[in-house]
Amino acid sequence: METVRVNGTEIAPATIAAEMQYHPAHSREEAWMAAATALVVRLLLLQEAARLDIAPGVGSDEGASPEEAVIQALLAHEVETPEADEETCRRYWAANTAKFSSPDVYEAAHILFPAPPDDETARNAAKSAASETIALLDADPTRFAALARERSACPSAAVGGLLGQQSRGDLVPEIETFVMALEEGQICPIPVASRYGYHVLRLDRLVPGATLPFEAAAPRLARYLKTQSWQRAVSQYLRILAGRSTIEGLVFAGAVTPLVQ
Repeated sequence: METVRVNGTEIAPATIAAEMQYHPAHSREEAWMAAATALVVRLLLLQEAARLDIAPGVGSDEGASPEEAVIQALLAHEVETPEADEETCRRYWAANTAKFSSPDVYEAAHILFPAPPDDETARNAAKSAASETIALLDADPTRFAALARERSACPSAAVGGLLGQQSRGDLVPEIETFVMALEEGQICPIPVASRYGYHVLRLDRLVPGATLPFEAAAPRLARYLKTQSWQRAVSQYLRILAGRSTIEGLVFAGAVTPLVQ
């Protein structure tokens, strides 16, 4: 990898290597590029703060490191973003109502047959036990609570396998995907695998999320639009700094990085 310098100041290879752990990627080259870019962004901002004699203060988060506080103060001083007016918010809300909906809420029940993910023998036994239980429920669905109390390894067994009211995203994805595909009152016809073992699932009730009226969505919508605007403004600011700087060893596009999001 090439030596990286910003306005003559070198970013040590060891520093880039240490930064790479925070930028998981498909290849070492991609991780190096992401790490080097983040460090170039940081150095550009610190150099500009020094040029403008910016000190930590207004705009800095409590508990931030000295360098982070300086960067935050610089961005607060240099980057301005307008508040979105009501007309802009209404227009965005009308075109993106799905983003501003209440979550789906559901009630489900399960019977857990535990098995570690790396124990094939235990996994096969758990799947077999779950399949046998589903066959019993096919013959008599009203036995679900009794079979949960008798067979489930989950604490919910004490209440007949009931999981209580959940919102989308509360359960592990491998279970929730199946739950949300069921009809109300339906027992899943196959055992469902998860990292915990195999499950017999039943959906009891589903209340689909509803679109929030503009008045209810307005505060979150305004924050979202301001964040988007701020990120664009920071990206443009970085491009300006890069354009008047000498950056060696890295093709810098000025993208917003996690450092300044």
